[in-house]
Amino acid sequence: MIFCKSKRAAMRVKESITKFIEGKLYLKVNKEKTVVSYVCGVKSLGYSFYVSKGKCQLTVHPKSKAKMKAKLKELTNRSNGWGYEKWKQKLEEYIRGWVGYYHLANMKQLLLETDKWLRRRIRMCICKSWKRVKTRIANLVRCGMDKYRAYMWGNSRLGYWRVADSPILKMAISNDSLRKTGYVTLMGSYLEWHPK
Repeated sequence: MIFCKSKRAAMRVKESITKFIEGKLYLKVNKEKTVVSYVCGVKSLGYSFYVSKGKCQLTVHPKSKAKMKAKLKELTNRSNGWGYEKWKQKLEEYIRGWVGYYHLANMKQLLLETDKWLRRRIRMCICKSWKRVKTRIANLVRCGMDKYRAYMWGNSRLGYWRVADSPILKMAISNDSLRKTGYVTLMGSYLEWHPK
């Protein structure tokens, strides 16, 4: 990838580089992949670029974001038969590896939003594991809820995804309690690369 200040300059560079590669090195240049393009939206090794205050900045390409979210969804699928400890281990391995690869990108907002979504998904899966109404009520009480609210939400007819975003479940299974039980966050891993 070669950066130039103008399209005209980029065309000249492309032409001279192509001549050198094909004429001196006797290699074939792929005409489909070798293009002159504006930097925004270009994908390279999972990264993309954007311009801010006259400077070119790194970000995560939309396709890479989608793949990451799909993988997190796969890892938190209850049908894989893993227990919570295996879950946490697999999530930590993937999150640390992904953030380690993309840590050069400006992606704080992406990580905060993805962490929020992932916590909701974890809560949903925990809630699903409390299959019976009695079990849900008992576990909500065990998590510190009063019996009335535990009964109301334990009997809720809302879908698991909606319940996972409810204030009651956010209190019962708080962000802090998830962290203390060993769930790693994307933002936490990113801050290890970029300490405040």
